[in-house]
Amino acid sequence: MDLNLTTLVRRFLEYLEVERNCSRLTIRNYQHYLDVLVTYLVESGISEPRIKDVNLEEIRKFRLFLARQELKSVTQGYYVIAIRSMLKWCVKNDIECLSPEKLEVPKTAEHSLKFLDDDQISRLLNQPILSTKVGLRDKAILELLFSTGLRVSELVGLDRDQINLKTREFGVVGKGGKARVVFVSKHSAEYLERYLRSRTDKLKPLFIRIGGKKEISSTDEEMRLTVRSIQRLVKHYVTLAKIPVMATPHTLRHSMATDLLKAGADIRSVQEILGHKNISTTQIYTHVTDARLREVHDKFHKGNR
Repeated sequence: MDLNLTTLVRRFLEYLEVERNCSRLTIRNYQHYLDVLVTYLVESGISEPRIKDVNLEEIRKFRLFLARQELKSVTQGYYVIAIRSMLKWCVKNDIECLSPEKLEVPKTAEHSLKFLDDDQISRLLNQPILSTKVGLRDKAILELLFSTGLRVSELVGLDRDQINLKTREFGVVGKGGKARVVFVSKHSAEYLERYLRSRTDKLKPLFIRIGGKKEISSTDEEMRLTVRSIQRLVKHYVTLAKIPVMATPHTLRHSMATDLLKAGADIRSVQEILGHKNISTTQIYTHVTDARLREVHDKFHKGNR
């Protein structure tokens, strides 16, 4: 079988949606990366690209094209990962194609993990003005991000009826369709309750836009805050708090994990709380456990007394 490449891309994306249960964001990203490849092949003179045209030489030229667009190495890697995933799917379905193992993801420099210390977290969480509706909502958002370690995409997808403030827990479905229970701190639950009491609407989303001409007539999804809205919100309060770190919602997730490990939580438990599929992902926080083990060694080892 040697179908038109555009048809194969569509079928592969349907596989991700139905069989792999990937998120809409993942599917959208894969579609973008693969559409760029198809467009590149067409503009290179291949009027109707087929899977046989995805060969080592064309991939080499495509990667050179990406590099000349001044894309970061990590972004270039996403394109390669998408192509390799589609090729693996082709192999699985007995479609003759380039061996996916022949594609190597470009190496990227390791980035230091960004997290906020106790003083910075305190300053950030205390920035919203609680006497305003917007401030109360934003306080609830910041507290919930730090309390739960939610990914920003998980946060914006929450509905009001998901949150049980009595038990201070709720369920989310994260990356790869992995379900987990999320626990809310007492402090976060307090501000969530205050925020929800201030709401007079009957909209489903937990966090909504406040103000604007369309507020009364808009649908639930039109009123739901977006990922970009939360990112801008966090950046705004980081600036107000004069924190010398370009913190994002994900920085609060890192900070939450760091806080747990500093207090003595084991890394396996933190893995479950964060919803990491593999322990290797959680091991980026070993800088915390290493420091704690050094303190234990310095305090208790006979050679240090």
